[in-house]
Amino acid sequence: MSDATQPLSPQDCLVALMIAVSVSDERVRTVELVKIDASVKMLPVFSGYDSDRVRAMSTLVFELFEQEDGLDALFGLIRDNLPERLFETAYALACDVAAADGTLQEAELRLLEEIRYELNLDRLHAAAIERGARARHLTL
Repeated sequence: MSDATQPLSPQDCLVALMIAVSVSDERVRTVELVKIDASVKMLPVFSGYDSDRVRAMSTLVFELFEQEDGLDALFGLIRDNLPERLFETAYALACDVAAADGTLQEAELRLLEEIRYELNLDRLHAAAIERGARARHLTL
């Protein structure tokens, strides 16, 4: 696994989750990559984050997804390295990536459901996050 000797930072976990949503439907779209890049560059939670780590997180996610229990392993890494206070942030970022192309594929919806479950997010809070993502990504 890439960078196995270095534990994941909370920001690494957020990036890995965004990448996982992007690749969940087996088609990484440019607009999703732009959303991930913009999030890393603009959001306060990524202040001081080395954006070169995005490539390492991409490699990690791809390697995990090649394994039978890769998604479970990803969630284990996230639970081990992401503070609980950032679980809603992680879900919001995942929703933004899923909504970035204007459509939600079945695989993306399933992964978002799994993220809600794995991070033990309150259903009402998750629904509010989802509505916010939808509102931010509407087109005319």
